[in-house]
Amino acid sequence: MSTLDRLAEMHGIPETYRDAHDTLREVPQGTRAAILAAMGLDPAAPDAPCDAPPDRALAAPEDRCFLPPDLQRAPGWGLFCQLYELRSARNWGIGDFADLAALADIAGRRGADFLGVNPLHALFLAAPERCSPFAPSHRSFLNPLYIAVDEVPGHAAPAPERLAAARAGDRVDYPAVAALKLASLRAAFDRRPFADAEARRDHDDWVAGRGDGLRRHALFETISARMVALGHGAGWMSWPGEWRDPDGARARALAGEAPRDIAFYQWLQWVADRQLAHAQAVALGAGMRVGLYLDLAVGEAPDGSAGWGGAHMLRGLRIGAPPDLFQSEGQDWGLAAPSPAALEAQDFAPFRDMIRAQLDHAGALRIDHAMALWQLFLIPDGKRAPDGGYLRYPARALLRVLAEESHRARALIVGEDLGSVPDGFREVMAQARILSYRLLYFEQDAQGFLPAQAYPAEALACLSTHDLPTLADWWQARDIALRLEHGLVDAATTRRHERDRARERGDLLRALREAGLIGDGPRETDPQLPPGVALAAHLFAGGAPSVLVAVRLADLAGPQAPTNLPGTSEQYPNWQLRSPTPLEVLETLPGFSETARRLSELRPRGQGGRPTPARIG
Repeated sequence: MSTLDRLAEMHGIPETYRDAHDTLREVPQGTRAAILAAMGLDPAAPDAPCDAPPDRALAAPEDRCFLPPDLQRAPGWGLFCQLYELRSARNWGIGDFADLAALADIAGRRGADFLGVNPLHALFLAAPERCSPFAPSHRSFLNPLYIAVDEVPGHAAPAPERLAAARAGDRVDYPAVAALKLASLRAAFDRRPFADAEARRDHDDWVAGRGDGLRRHALFETISARMVALGHGAGWMSWPGEWRDPDGARARALAGEAPRDIAFYQWLQWVADRQLAHAQAVALGAGMRVGLYLDLAVGEAPDGSAGWGGAHMLRGLRIGAPPDLFQSEGQDWGLAAPSPAALEAQDFAPFRDMIRAQLDHAGALRIDHAMALWQLFLIPDGKRAPDGGYLRYPARALLRVLAEESHRARALIVGEDLGSVPDGFREVMAQARILSYRLLYFEQDAQGFLPAQAYPAEALACLSTHDLPTLADWWQARDIALRLEHGLVDAATTRRHERDRARERGDLLRALREAGLIGDGPRETDPQLPPGVALAAHLFAGGAPSVLVAVRLADLAGPQAPTNLPGTSEQYPNWQLRSPTPLEVLETLPGFSETARRLSELRPRGQGGRPTPARIG
């Protein structure tokens, strides 16, 4: 065995992996060497370490996450939405925390137990066009663009024509929204940052509690804004060299020169935090048993606030995914991966702080790409996704921290276990009481769609997620056409997918008929989604024993087009589409009101027993 092979094996870098087609793929030697180099290990060095690092095996967890006993007795349902897509008469062209509270109140009164949203992490205020919630600057802080400015004391409304233009669009104009909101928020901060002395004390205590991490993030935002004004990028990797060290002389000097700017960015985080806390209070006050359900992205942008300086990140590597059924060339998410050694050296404090920040004002947390608790697929700079390989993480220790924080906050954890799931991982999730993520589209076998009763109890069931089409688009196979249009799959694969989709339409109707939810009217040859099928599909999922069932707001109120088309960036308007339905009229939509009514009858609060849906009509 070569030194490289020995080091790679010791540090959890397998030489092969199985892809979604069950094909055994060999990891290039150069990839394994690059991962080792990012970890500070050189196989060519004469003193290459030979001692084994901590165990990287996928083992049974020591602790289990929290799961409310009431949900185990009486399973619940809830809504998912993208916060930015919400439309209302009062927002400034992007859904905000006041809209979140309003939707929580609507859903709670209609019987929902939770309201899920996209990741709310801090992005790049100085580059608002970088709008993917899954490519954040820092996962422990919030995106101030979600602040409801009209609820901030001392705010000033922008010119009516600019506000009207921002509200009218079918897409979020992030640069325009950022310009409106940041100008008004800065004016409010300079004029009257606090409603009263009690608010000032609350702010001061909160800022002190967030400590150096908040100060450093605010300093990053201050420098980022100045760098963009000088023609550089918003991320630290594009800054002149003397600015790239957060502890360097230039950064320290600016911290002394611009205390007011730094205080402004800290204040933004406090305002965002308090508005999010209010939304959670509204959700619980409306009767929800869980309340807000937040989302944790799998990584952070390498040039963002969290990775400024890069000390605890693996440099020269990007998180992605191997080739699968939908992306024949794999995926490159462009995200930085944490260093396992740095996590262990700090007793996992960065991971604990990040989880705690998510659960401050939430009753549930979804872990995007939950497999990252054990391994990440890493692609060396300059290489393509098929040339990547896996790096193992200390899963048992990470699961222990996750379980401890889950119990501290009395919040349940959902793991997005889709895509390339390693053997045994779902069993470990179940042992850790991390709810599995079961999508109707994927719950099939050779005979068709699995019956709802086959879904596990400790799971969240839903039709689809933000990376997949709404049911109306799925029926029309628009997702298949879009993947071909954007070069994500070839023509032969597209034809096979189209044949599969035609069969799946028939399989879905058969499953709904066998469940007694529809009659003989709908046909798989119908060019558009037949009436009643969407409600039936939601009731089908609602009849599963899973403790949670989720409904995408987009399936009830639009937008019908994809939220995100994985594998694209500028080619498709990812994370930009707004709902055509204002919140003020949401409850008048028959699809919304009927779905909420039927699911609340099927999954009533405080009553035990397995859900049994009745036929529609």
